[in-house]
Amino acid sequence: MAPPRFIARQLAHPAGSLGRIVGWLMNRHNARMNVFAARRLELSASDRVLEIGFGGGAALPLLIGHAAFVAGLDRSEDAVAWATARYRAAVASGRAEFRRGDAAALPYDTASFDKAATVNTIYFWPSLEAGFAEIHRVLRSGGRAVVGFLPKARMDRMGMPADIFTTRAPEDVIAALRRTGFTRTAAERPTPETAWTVVVAER
Repeated sequence: MAPPRFIARQLAHPAGSLGRIVGWLMNRHNARMNVFAARRLELSASDRVLEIGFGGGAALPLLIGHAAFVAGLDRSEDAVAWATARYRAAVASGRAEFRRGDAAALPYDTASFDKAATVNTIYFWPSLEAGFAEIHRVLRSGGRAVVGFLPKARMDRMGMPADIFTTRAPEDVIAALRRTGFTRTAAERPTPETAWTVVVAER
């Protein structure tokens, strides 16, 4: 059964007390995907990392705990305010920052990150190419991008509103990454039975 539209809208753009509840539930539901995606970044202690659409912050403890600097970008002002407060020590020490923004116009300098990750956001991007081109721009040569999502075949069975969610097949994600300059792209899952996919690409 498809979720109510107000829940679908919260998944796309969490806000208010309902947004916090939805974020907590999604953190629990997507914990394994977030951990798998973060580990596929192969973080080192010197890495500067960008997470696009951090939402409820499921991956942030792992990223902040293993990288030199973490930048979080999200469309939700509430998510940015929550993360800034929750990780205020890392923010104060210059090891993290959180901004409101969009994948298609990243507010960062060219070649300013070593790694970039986004999980469960590409359904809401009007253009895969626009978002991936921006990720390619802000990554340094040899950088790595990781994209986690539930593939189209599974998402279409859930009946998500088409005006809010654009479902994506793994082959379409890989093709868009290659068109924007990424190489050595691969779709990965921890087991053949896993519903979700993580695509890893190198700049």
